[in-house]
Amino acid sequence: MFEGMSEREARSIILKQVEEYCDLYHNQVKPFFPGDRITYASRVYDSDEMVKLVDSSLDFWLTAGRYAEQFEADFASFLGVSYCSLTNSGSSANLLAFMALTASELGDRAIKRGDEVITVAAGFPTTVAPLIQFGAVPVFVDVTIPQYNIDVSMLENALSDKTKAVMVAHTLGNPFNLHAVKKFCDEHELWLVEDNCDALGSRYKYKGVWRYTGTIGDIGTSSFYPPHHMTMGEGGAVYTNSAKLDKLVRSFRDWGRDCSCPSGKDNCCGHRFDGQYGLLPRGYDHKYTYSHFGYNLKVSDMQAAIGCAQLKKLESFVEQRKRNFARLHDRLSGLTEKLVLPEATPFSDPSWFGFLVTCKDGVERVEVVERIEEAGVQTRALFAGNIIKHPCFDEMREKGEGYRVVGELPVTDKIMEKSFWVGVYPGMTNEKIDYVADVICKAVAK
Repeated sequence: MFEGMSEREARSIILKQVEEYCDLYHNQVKPFFPGDRITYASRVYDSDEMVKLVDSSLDFWLTAGRYAEQFEADFASFLGVSYCSLTNSGSSANLLAFMALTASELGDRAIKRGDEVITVAAGFPTTVAPLIQFGAVPVFVDVTIPQYNIDVSMLENALSDKTKAVMVAHTLGNPFNLHAVKKFCDEHELWLVEDNCDALGSRYKYKGVWRYTGTIGDIGTSSFYPPHHMTMGEGGAVYTNSAKLDKLVRSFRDWGRDCSCPSGKDNCCGHRFDGQYGLLPRGYDHKYTYSHFGYNLKVSDMQAAIGCAQLKKLESFVEQRKRNFARLHDRLSGLTEKLVLPEATPFSDPSWFGFLVTCKDGVERVEVVERIEEAGVQTRALFAGNIIKHPCFDEMREKGEGYRVVGELPVTDKIMEKSFWVGVYPGMTNEKIDYVADVICKAVAK
């Protein structure tokens, strides 16, 4: 079929066929019928993503390459930051963000084993896991309802002479109080890591200027897992305005090596064989010189290719999430005697990941959720609920070491017992949103 053609001509034919295939077999809109399963999230894509995926596969580069470089540049530009490093998941992004802060290059500000990091227990495990795996001590403070974010009034009580950082997420797209948290961090010379995995596209009016969440602290992280605001299948990103932190992130991501040459490129600096590092002989290959105990957490170029197509749709995705959230909020406004509805944090413009509600006294969450699920609507708890009550904390809890709690976390426990959420992802039509609202109203009424 391709004999006599140039590679470019053959590729063009293949990609045109991929486009036609996707339009025919993937992009046919199915009618919705009440009772059809409505998931809390799903991929939203078209032939652009599939064409770029196949285009990348035809290169057969496989590891990070031209699409990864393009995405890092375009994503940094979108967010308004100086540096972006792609990685293979949002969990890896959190790991890299934290580990960068343990590097000896940061001097007295480097996080050491036994140092403390303020966070919350009402969240996703991988915001906390890197701290514990390294040997730092998470200090858990409570959250607020109906914003479901860190209770900033508890920050001073959580502070000790071992505190080095605050690492906390913007819950389900709703930004936490960045004015208060950033001020606290600046006053006490603490690092601020914004786990932005559930809040891509959210904005916060910081000192009178609208900025994307994830860009106000020292480091921000994103996830591109399929349910999130945009997807690569698996994938994540770490971003910062600090050249030093970016270099550390890339080192930990790329095996811990000192060299910053991209995969497949050598001697970009022109000094590959003339340096002196550690106790190695002078001139030892800089490509194989390691300054940190790192990992291999790079992304594949095929993932990045999907991301390049998704990024062009991100603004429309965000706007649709906002519309879906507003429509659902309006439809449920009559339930305020039964449910606590979510509220945006002051000075924020959330890119909502989900619609989180808390059952008031007399309304049993388990019964309500069972009725909603039986009607075909998927629900989720607020991730771990209270992470310190999970089996992974059993040994530390029994020993009474490894973490610290400020107060009793009563609001966190209430969320664990009384809260659930449903989706507002951009693939949900008005018809689906209205059905979800009707289902919730009926479930609560019973």
